[in-house]
Amino acid sequence: MNPTEFAAAQWTRATGAGVDPHEYRRVTDGLISIADWGPAFRRTGHGYLKRAEEAASARSTGEYLLVAARWFHLATLAPYEEARRAAVEADHALSGALTILEPGARRVNGEGFTGWLRGPSDAPGTVIVVPGLDSAKEEFLDLVSALLARGLAVFAMDGPGQGVLAATTTFVPDYERIVGRAIDALGAARIGLVGLSLGGYFAARAAALEPRVAAVATVSGPFRLDWEELAQPVRDIMAQRAGGADAAHAFVQQVDLAALAPRIAAPLLVVDGGQDVIPGVTNGEPLARLAPHGTYLSVPHGDHLLGNARPDWLPRLSDHLAHTLGGRPA
Repeated sequence: MNPTEFAAAQWTRATGAGVDPHEYRRVTDGLISIADWGPAFRRTGHGYLKRAEEAASARSTGEYLLVAARWFHLATLAPYEEARRAAVEADHALSGALTILEPGARRVNGEGFTGWLRGPSDAPGTVIVVPGLDSAKEEFLDLVSALLARGLAVFAMDGPGQGVLAATTTFVPDYERIVGRAIDALGAARIGLVGLSLGGYFAARAAALEPRVAAVATVSGPFRLDWEELAQPVRDIMAQRAGGADAAHAFVQQVDLAALAPRIAAPLLVVDGGQDVIPGVTNGEPLARLAPHGTYLSVPHGDHLLGNARPDWLPRLSDHLAHTLGGRPA
């Protein structure tokens, strides 16, 4: 795939993550090869760090740091020898932004996870946001904002093999253990989960096996994966995150929710895009059908992660979690 094709494929994901679409085009129009992706996006992120240093107000500093975090995270989406460094830079930029903009935000770390807890201390529920194959806590800031606006607390996390932890950990099949540890650390009475892409599988699995989960939603989450049909680039990313090709193959063989779906007792919303067709991936309709309290929302024009259709699902998903957890809709 040439850089023009790759940039077009990442367009709605990048703009859905919150970068300016015009700036995205300016950055990607200058790429000669895929190898230029990471350096170009990191340079853009560093440009925002410089603006943050020169800003005339603390708020502007924080806002520039949030933008920098997005660009650094997106730098990790193409093969790049400095991708791990970019993930660390994204983490640092987000940490700096929240320290300035939300003094009440709290970093929460534990075995196999790290992230930021945001929102009121007396929130009626706390939503854990679970990233996917190559996403991270810096990618879904608009989702976090929508949940915060509905009176919920939100813990956006990186788990094993994800985000800033990708350099030192690998995927684990029993992600429910990670969610359980996060719930223990958060000390929240009512917990919701929302998982995006492969994070949808992690969230659904955790909802089936962790009884403290009271509400769950998935976005573009796989019901089942087939290693033989997965495209080579997806296998390559999986191998990087799982700790090698053999580990990735073994991990993929376990991604099947047929037996677990009937055990999801919490109200479940499954969101899919009608244009999200990936070889080797069975989308979420069977999950919604087999879960006792499952609801299926398919957006016909939506792509993977539905960055091109946010008004069609983001408010509904946020309301689902807020209403189920007893939140206060805005």
